[in-house]
Amino acid sequence: MAKILLITDAWQPQTNGVVTNLVNLVSQAKSAGDDITVFSPNDCKVKFPLPWYKEIEISAPNKTKLKELILKEEWNHIHVATLEGTIGTAASKILKKYNIRYSASCHTKFPEFVNQRLPFIKIKWGWEWMRKKYQDAAVILVPSQSMKEELRHWGFERNIVVWTRGIDRNIFEKGDPHPNKIKTILCVSRVSHEKGLGDFCKLNIPETKKVLIGDGPYLKTLKKKYPDMEYAGKQTGKTLASYYKSADVFVFPSKVDTFGVVMIESMACGTPVAAYPVTGPNDIVEENINGALNSDLHIAVEKALKVSRTNTYHSSLIWTWENCYKQFKESLPKI
Repeated sequence: MAKILLITDAWQPQTNGVVTNLVNLVSQAKSAGDDITVFSPNDCKVKFPLPWYKEIEISAPNKTKLKELILKEEWNHIHVATLEGTIGTAASKILKKYNIRYSASCHTKFPEFVNQRLPFIKIKWGWEWMRKKYQDAAVILVPSQSMKEELRHWGFERNIVVWTRGIDRNIFEKGDPHPNKIKTILCVSRVSHEKGLGDFCKLNIPETKKVLIGDGPYLKTLKKKYPDMEYAGKQTGKTLASYYKSADVFVFPSKVDTFGVVMIESMACGTPVAAYPVTGPNDIVEENINGALNSDLHIAVEKALKVSRTNTYHSSLIWTWENCYKQFKESLPKI
């Protein structure tokens, strides 16, 4: 049995791909007989909303409490999931001070996210900052080969390991849309500016309807600008799966995500994916097998509508949470 400490700024009740990954990771650890402890925003008394994104809270950890947790146990491994966050930053400083080896994971293109909100902060500057943030991690886990190559491009020199994602087969299972003349084009996303949702909303394909699932600070703007859309709000579990199963194609319009768990959830329901040929989709979408990639999203959707749902479903079978946890555990450096 391994004793693992997971330190993260992203945790429930937040809803995003990072949280989905980490929650399933903890579940798989327990199933494997390992002892995993989580230090998250739920362990912080001081919290305040991110100024331009109130749905995300910034947590101020009690550094004494965090240090005691790190030092008091005989951990086999320590993993910091969010070095960019306040909790991750506090943890990395303690780990460095006491010369404790740890791994970290790079889930997002944080510099691109910041640049979209604050254009005067150049992406190059952001990656220079990120490289310094990650320089003390013994291992860096990334969700795709494309992301690994991107980190190499920006000068990351540490051991970088690809760490895949999984699907809950009890929730996401193959279905077929209703044989209607009107096709359904679906997008599931956190509704924020950087997700490229305007590109989805602007799609104008004959005899189709567009459905957006999710919540966030950009939702009111989209509703006002694109009133012809169906906005289904936040959905989870079987209800979310029913939307995937009844859709004819799933659109992933983001250019800044590093993976996109929603894409493989859609594929597990048999719904092909249309996306841009960028990091994330490049590692998941196989042309004419489970979707289509094109710099013109309209063309990608039209191609994806012709893709076999059966082939799409079968392509999703490689994504399992068991394999995800196996990769995670095998990559962890011993203290």
